[in-house]
Amino acid sequence: MQKLTDWFWRRRPARPIRPRRRRIDLGTNPPSYPIYAIGDVHGCIDELRDAEARIAHDMSENRRPGMVILLGDYVDRGPASSHVLEHLIRPSEHGLRRIALCGNHDDIFLRFVDDPKRYSEWLGMGGEQTLLSYGMDPYQLGARGRKHDARFGELLLEAVPVPHRKFLANLPVSLTIGKLVFVHAGLRPGIPLERQSEEDMLWIREAFLATGPQLPLLVIHGHTPQPEPDFGPGRIGIDTGAYYSGRLTILKIDGGRFSFL
Repeated sequence: MQKLTDWFWRRRPARPIRPRRRRIDLGTNPPSYPIYAIGDVHGCIDELRDAEARIAHDMSENRRPGMVILLGDYVDRGPASSHVLEHLIRPSEHGLRRIALCGNHDDIFLRFVDDPKRYSEWLGMGGEQTLLSYGMDPYQLGARGRKHDARFGELLLEAVPVPHRKFLANLPVSLTIGKLVFVHAGLRPGIPLERQSEEDMLWIREAFLATGPQLPLLVIHGHTPQPEPDFGPGRIGIDTGAYYSGRLTILKIDGGRFSFL
C-alpha cells in the first residue's frame, strides 16, 4: 500500500485536477450536542443502513438530536459502492444531519472517472468492485489493459451518474469543532492545522499512527483498519474493516464521554 501511495502522489499532475477541498470549521467551542462518527464504509450499504438506524434509535432514546460525521471511503472493495453513494446523496430517512468527509478511495475514484488511463492503478485498490456495482465489467471492457480507448471513457461517464460525481467532488477533507478534528487518514505530526496538506489528510499512515498529531487536538480518523477501535496518542481510529469483518464502527462523543454503538 505504501508503494501505491508513493506512486499515486509521484504521478499527480503539476496543477491539481480539482480545486482544493473545503475544510469545515465549526468554531472553538466544544459541541453542545452528541456527535456520531462512522468509520470506512467501503461499499457496505447494509451495514451503513444498520448504523444509521442505531444512531436514530440512540437519539430517540436520549431525546437529543446530534450530528453524524462519516469519515470517507464510501467506495471500493465492498459489493455496493454505487448504492452507498446513492444513499448518501439523498436525505436521511431517519432525519439525520449528516456530514460526509472525503476518503482517499473517493478521491482517486473521481480522478479515475476523469482520466482512466492516468489513474488505472485504482482498479487494484478495490476499484473493480466499484465498477461492477455500476454494472461495468472491467475485464469485459478491457479496463485492465494498457490502453483505455475513448469508448471506455464514454461508458464510464454514462455509468457513474452526474449526482454521484458532484457528491464526490464536493466532499470536504476535514471538520473541526472545538478540540476535535475529524479527518479520513490523519494529520502530519506537529504541523499546524491550517498548514496540513490534503494529501496527508487523505493518505497518511505510519508517522501519524505512531505519534499522533502532536497538537492540542483529538483526531477521529479511519483509513487504517484494525480489529477493534484503535486508541493512540491524540487520536482514535474507527476503521474496523467493514467490507471483510462486517463491523462498521460508530463512535459517539457526548461532552467528554466516548462510547461505541
